[in-house]
Amino acid sequence: MAATWQVTTLPNRLRIITTPLPATQAVSVNLFVGVGSRSEPRRLNGITHFLEHMVFKGTERRPDAVLIAQEIEGAGGTLNAYTNKEFTCYWNIVPFDRFETALDVAADMLLNSRLEQEEIDRERTVVQQELKRNRDNPGAWAGRLIGTAVYGEQPPGWDVGGSVELVEDMRRPDFIDHIGQWYRPSNIVLSVAGNVSHEQVVAQAEPLFRDLEDGPIPAVTPYDATITGPRVAIDSRPIDQCTMFLGFPIFGRNDPDRYALRVMNDVLGAGMSSRLFREVRERRGLAYSVSSGYGYLADAGVFTISAGVNRDKLSETIGVCLSEATRLTEEIVPPDELRKAKDHNIGRFRLSLETAHSLGQRHGELLLTKDAVESIDTVVEQIEAITAEDVRAVAGRLLRPGQAHCAVVGPDLDEDEIARALG
Repeated sequence: MAATWQVTTLPNRLRIITTPLPATQAVSVNLFVGVGSRSEPRRLNGITHFLEHMVFKGTERRPDAVLIAQEIEGAGGTLNAYTNKEFTCYWNIVPFDRFETALDVAADMLLNSRLEQEEIDRERTVVQQELKRNRDNPGAWAGRLIGTAVYGEQPPGWDVGGSVELVEDMRRPDFIDHIGQWYRPSNIVLSVAGNVSHEQVVAQAEPLFRDLEDGPIPAVTPYDATITGPRVAIDSRPIDQCTMFLGFPIFGRNDPDRYALRVMNDVLGAGMSSRLFREVRERRGLAYSVSSGYGYLADAGVFTISAGVNRDKLSETIGVCLSEATRLTEEIVPPDELRKAKDHNIGRFRLSLETAHSLGQRHGELLLTKDAVESIDTVVEQIEAITAEDVRAVAGRLLRPGQAHCAVVGPDLDEDEIARALG
């Protein structure tokens, strides 16, 4: 039976969505806040991610990080958080009989973080080390470069974590102001999934959150499609292999073509049956790993093709990947290949929603970003309705060679050579 959910909005406009799963032993508590790196001024780029770290550092009732962790981990649970360009999520998973503790800890962290300057100064080094680690990772850094190349110098193109230099200058008043602007109840969704009832969740959540005062949320600067970064972005370093990303600007998460894009992506680069895998790896032996994917914002997105290749095969790999992308814009996908792509996409989608945590994450994110939750059956029906012509049309809309950007991290890179490979 498909998972069902229920939504309650508190008087202060904080939304609660629950997904009861009586057969599971777990409960997943997820607090989503509608603020990410694209919500920040340039001077404070990275403060949302830095704040995510600080929320774990202590409250009045739980004065340090160890006490917070022990409440969840002592029950056998797990807690963590993440930040992206448009929202932040604080989550934990516990046995269902520890739900009350899990929600109390999550609410306490979100609402009552002490944000002491001494702790900020101590954690600053940790955040900076995380940023340096990401830069040292060729795959992560190439992914960062392609985002900057496609979006350009505007908030969607900024690093979620900011920079070592910007993080160095952040102080306690900056965090207080950031919370005051964005951590409003109308900008927060509590999503709970697992062996718990909706009534139980609302009854416990209401007294925890009722004193949080609502107010206006600042406007986010719209994406400007006329602003882009470099067509080629490289970082030469003495390593053995190149990590290559091709990137194309695409539409936002609510576009009607999003289902056709799902199927197109499966045909092109999702899995060992995809065209890229067969052509780049199996037939030509150019790369061990090659795939495609996409990421959405409210009003924009990026479609990527990525591969890890030897330096002497870089230009050829770029050409083959672009050729396969262009072929999708010109030729109709055969019926049997279309059927396999749909089955693969639907199957992966269903299997990705097998746990309380995955459902809690999905439903909370959708309610925050779309103000509605599409049922699993609705998504499957929309995928099934996609035709081969829909796939060709969305490829023609998005995979135009002149729109392609390329980012590479690897040895002895030549920007002109990569530009020639792009055409």
